[in-house]
Amino acid sequence: MVKLDQVTEEVLNVINDNKFSQSGAFNLRQNGTSICHGDSEHIKIKKKEDKPGINIYIDGETKGEVVYIPVVVSVSGMTDLVYNDFYIEDGADVSIVAGCGIHNSGCNESRHDGIHTFHVGKNANVRYEEKHYGEGNGTGGKVLNPVTNIYIGENSVFTLDTAQIKGVDSTVRETMVEMEKDAKLYVTERLMTEGEQTAESNIEVRLNGEDSSAQIISRSVGKGRSVQTFHPKAVGNNKCQAHIQCDSIIMDDAEVGSIPEIRARNLNAAIIHEAAIGRINDEQLLKLRTLGLTEEEAENVIIQNFLN
Repeated sequence: MVKLDQVTEEVLNVINDNKFSQSGAFNLRQNGTSICHGDSEHIKIKKKEDKPGINIYIDGETKGEVVYIPVVVSVSGMTDLVYNDFYIEDGADVSIVAGCGIHNSGCNESRHDGIHTFHVGKNANVRYEEKHYGEGNGTGGKVLNPVTNIYIGENSVFTLDTAQIKGVDSTVRETMVEMEKDAKLYVTERLMTEGEQTAESNIEVRLNGEDSSAQIISRSVGKGRSVQTFHPKAVGNNKCQAHIQCDSIIMDDAEVGSIPEIRARNLNAAIIHEAAIGRINDEQLLKLRTLGLTEEEAENVIIQNFLN
C-alpha cells in the first residue's frame, strides 16, 4: 500500500466522497504518474504502451463492483494529459468513479486533460461518476478539460453523473455518445462557477439504434462575473426518444447561455428540449430567513438543493 501525502488524501476525500481505498480494482494518478493500482477477479487494469493512460478490462461476470480511478494534480505549472479506455463486456454491471482534483499553491497554471472512452457491450449496466474540484491559495489557474466518448451496445444502460464542485477556473467539457438498439442513456450534469471562472459544456448524443432513448439534465449556478455556456445536442437517426432539460440559476453579474439542439433524421424520432434561466426565488429566500438563516445561508441551502 502506497502512503499518500496529506494534500492528496484531502483532495481524494472530496472528489471520491471519502470512499477511495487501495483495494479491489483501482488506479490513482498523481502529477502525471500512476502511483498505485490494483486488480480484482473480474476487472483488470493495464498501463498503455503507446501513450499516457490505462486500459480497464471489465468482464461479463462483474456484478455490482465499483472501480475508482481518481486523478490528483498538486504541482503548480503541470499539464497532465491522459487517455483511459474502458472495455466492458456483455452483461457486466459496474460503477466507475473517477474525478480530478487540482491543488495549486503556485503562480503557474495547472491543468488536467482526461480523454475517457467507453466501449460498452450488450445487456450491460454502467454508471460513471466524475467530480471536478480545485483548491489552493496560489494565483495560478486550475484548468480541467475532460473529453468523454461513449459507445453503448444493444440493450445496455449507461448513467453519466458529472459535477463541478468549486474552484475550477476554466473548463471545456466535450461529451459524445453513440447508441445502438434499445440502449438507454441517463445524463446528469451539475456545475457551479464564481468569480471570473468560465465553463463550456458540449454534449452530442446520436441515437442510432431503434428504440434507443436518452435523458439529459443539466443544472448550473453562475455567481460573480463567471460565464457558462451549455450546448447539448440530440440526434435521432432511428425510431427513438430523447429529452433535454437545462436549468440554471444566475446571480450577481454572471452570464449563462443555454443552446439546446435537437435534430431528427427519422419519422419516428421523438425529441424534446427545455431550457430555463432565472434568479433565486424571493419567496424561498424569505421563508428560509424566517427560520433564522442569514441571507447567505439561505442562498446556500437553495443552491445545494437545486444542484442535488
